[in-house]
Amino acid sequence: MKVAATLLLLFVVAGAPTRLEPAIPYFTNLRQVQIAEPDRQNFFVVDQEIWKYSRPDLADLRLYDGESPVQFAISEQRAGISSDEVEAKVLNLGNVSGHTEFDLDAERLAEYDRIRLRLDARDFIATASVAGGSAPGRATEVELTPSTLYDFSKEQLGSNFQLKLPTSSFRYLHITLSPGIRPEQVNGATIYNLHEQQASWTKVGACAAPENKPHLTVIACSVPEKVPLSRVLFRVDPGQVNFRRTVSLENREGRQFASGEISRVRINRGGTLVTNEELSVNVFGNSDAITINVDNGDNPPLALRAVEPQAVERRIYFEAHGKTALTLYYGDHKLSAPVYDYARLFHPDASPAEAQLAAASHNPRYTGRPDERPWSDRHTGILWTAMIAAVLTLAVLAVRGLRAASVS
Repeated sequence: MKVAATLLLLFVVAGAPTRLEPAIPYFTNLRQVQIAEPDRQNFFVVDQEIWKYSRPDLADLRLYDGESPVQFAISEQRAGISSDEVEAKVLNLGNVSGHTEFDLDAERLAEYDRIRLRLDARDFIATASVAGGSAPGRATEVELTPSTLYDFSKEQLGSNFQLKLPTSSFRYLHITLSPGIRPEQVNGATIYNLHEQQASWTKVGACAAPENKPHLTVIACSVPEKVPLSRVLFRVDPGQVNFRRTVSLENREGRQFASGEISRVRINRGGTLVTNEELSVNVFGNSDAITINVDNGDNPPLALRAVEPQAVERRIYFEAHGKTALTLYYGDHKLSAPVYDYARLFHPDASPAEAQLAAASHNPRYTGRPDERPWSDRHTGILWTAMIAAVLTLAVLAVRGLRAASVS
C-alpha cells in the first residue's frame, strides 16, 4: 500500500502548475525607451508594433534597467464621466409675459454645473436663460450662461434638454424659457456636477476609399489582428450638415458585430443657432477585416474625407529614478502579467513626461524558453506506467488479502 500511495503522490505533485518567471533571453523583441525627464514620472504609448508581437493582454511586457526589472503600470486612456445627480424642486412655475418661468431649489447639491429639464415638448427650439440667487424671489441676482434647448423629432436629428453652467453653488436658480414651451410641459428638473475626462485615441489599421451604392456607402478597412479596436471615426466634410445616418460593421464572415449612428446638426431658427455632432461609432468586438455600411436612405452620400479605426490609447507609466534610458522587452507568450505594488497604488501625475520608443528590433540574446511544461506533460509514458503499476500493486494486495481472509 505504501508503494501505491507514493506513486499516486508523485503523480499529483508532477502535475501541479508552476508560475513561469521572466528572463531576458525568453523575449523575442525589444525597444529602447528614451526617457524625457529623468527626475519625474514618464510614460510611453503602446503602438502597433508592440501589439503585433506581444500577448493580446500585454501581459508579457517588461521594463529593464540593464538586468534589473523596473515596475510599471498600464493605463487605458478612456473617457470618464462621473456626476452626483439629484432632483431639484420646481417652484413658482408659470407664464410671465408669454414666457415660461420657474425657480429651482438646489439645496440638495453643494455645487453643480448642469441642469437637465424633463420637458413634454417636441419639434421646438428655445433659449433657456439662467440666474442664481439666495431666495426664490431673489433668484435673479446673478445672470449665468444661457443654453439652447431643442427637439428635432420631425427631422430625426435628436434633442437636447440640458443646460450647461459654470460651476455654481446658488441655493436657488431662476429659469426663463423663450416662447414655445408652456408651463404644463415642464415636468421636472435634476441638477448635477459633471466630471469629465476625455479619451485619447490611437489610429490603427487603414480604410479604403468609400464605395457609393444605391442607398448605401460601403467602406472596407483592415485592422492589425491583435489590436483591440474601440471605435470608428468618420471625418465628414465640414460643409455637409444636418444629417443622421445608421452605421453597421461586419466582420470577415459578414456577421454584424457593431452598429450606431453618426450625425451633425447645424440649424438656425429664429436667430438661434444649434450645433451638435456625433461622428464616431463605438465597437465592442474585433476583426482584422471590417466592412462598414453607412445607410443613406434616400439622401445623398456623405462627403467622407477619411474613416479611421481607432483604439483607446494604452500608456505604460513608470518612475525614471534618474535614468535616461530603459529597455522594453516583449514576445514571451507564456508569461503571466506581473504583480507590482506600483501598479496597485498607481496614480498618474498631473503632467507626466512622454518618453520615446526607438525602432523595434529582435532580441539578440533570445534563446526561447526551455520546455517548462509540468513534468507530467513531458513524461506521460512514465506516468502511465506508474499508474498501471500502482493499479496492479493494489490488485495484488487485494487478492492476497482475500486469500488470507479465506484461509483464516
